[in-house]
Amino acid sequence: MRRPNSLTLRLILAAGLWTAFALVLVGFALSFLFRQTVERSFDARLNVLLESLIVSAEYDRKQGVYLSGPLAEPRFEQPYSGWYWQITPRKGTVMISRSLWDRELRQDLSVPAPQPHQYYAVGPDDQEIRVIERDIIFPDAEASVRFAVAAVTTENKQQVTRFVRVIAITLGLMGLGLLGAVVVQVRYGLRPLRGLQRELERVRSGSADQLEGRYPDEIAPVVSELNQLIEHNAEVLARARTHVGNLAHALKTPLSVLMNESAADQSTLGVSIKRQLDVMRRLVDHYLVRARTAAAGQVIGTRTPVSVAVGSLKSTLEKIYASRDISIVVDGGERLSFRGERQDFDEMLGNLMDNACKWAKSVVHVTITRQDGQLVLHVEDDGPGIGDEQREAVFGRGQRLDEATPGSGLGLSIVRDISGLYGGGITLGRSELGGLQAVLTLPAAGDSGA
Repeated sequence: MRRPNSLTLRLILAAGLWTAFALVLVGFALSFLFRQTVERSFDARLNVLLESLIVSAEYDRKQGVYLSGPLAEPRFEQPYSGWYWQITPRKGTVMISRSLWDRELRQDLSVPAPQPHQYYAVGPDDQEIRVIERDIIFPDAEASVRFAVAAVTTENKQQVTRFVRVIAITLGLMGLGLLGAVVVQVRYGLRPLRGLQRELERVRSGSADQLEGRYPDEIAPVVSELNQLIEHNAEVLARARTHVGNLAHALKTPLSVLMNESAADQSTLGVSIKRQLDVMRRLVDHYLVRARTAAAGQVIGTRTPVSVAVGSLKSTLEKIYASRDISIVVDGGERLSFRGERQDFDEMLGNLMDNACKWAKSVVHVTITRQDGQLVLHVEDDGPGIGDEQREAVFGRGQRLDEATPGSGLGLSIVRDISGLYGGGITLGRSELGGLQAVLTLPAAGDSGA
């Protein structure tokens, strides 16, 4: 069974079901308490009549038990009125009220009743009656005498039925009122979300640049995050436009060279064309990578298991550099994930590992840790390394990377550009192995093994 997708419907159903359950429970509790109160009141009345009957009774050895005067309840004198009394001696004639006419109450004299005892029984007209009885021993009597007073319970049942009906109507109306209040409350409480939806529609349609308006404290952080996301998307778009312009500008020089070389029939034409085509290819690849990363760099939920990607890169590079017997050692990263695209991760770490393998003598060491929500990747080699003054130069100069010298640091420029789009970065230093150490920081996702 599918759950309702409407948040309003869910809240109303939850509140309605709980309200109905609570009201039904209250209704049963009130009915039970009222029934108990009616029965206790009825028993108290019967007990008063029983005491009056006992007080009115006298005992004489010759004539036995007799009443000294009539009781105060006139319905005892009306035949089958529903109110009865009966005096049953252990020995002698049973005395009954006029209301019993020619019937007697069925009693179990084998069970003693030294104190008032109540129970339900069947009366003369097959009606349910409530009986209260007690054994009394007169001073001169040889045995106890059972006094009993009984009355039909029809009136009690009618009172309980009327009360239950009133309670059901009252609680039903209360439930409808509460449900209406819940509907109003939910719709009023969710009104800011509808306002947020309208603002998002305005932003999507281009009518507004940011979400505007005042929101409750629970929604305000979400609005702030959405505004930051919108601002980020605008920045990404601006970067993408800049990269396209850079790409167009970067293609001018190689194309011009190709045109000049093709115009002159010289023996070096083939070599020049090949070299320039290679430059064009690398520049195009570079800017395409930047454009793709700018569009997908902050996609929510994207993650890349580090150990899988590093293992694949290690296996590939060991095959490429098998003739030089380069040993690639990887430490850490088993339960870590990169919060981004697999292709971008391979591009960045692959460039660093490939560069280390090119210059290493025998060992490339990759260490992967997590610090303060960031992946920290150390790529070291035992090669010659580079001087402090040359480390910044390998990234190229300025905002336009096409000015970088071909073949000397374009891969590191790509790493810095992509990591920067993900909010990370790269630094270069000297490795304890003697060569270059590249430290790459990237945003980390949750542990892949968690």
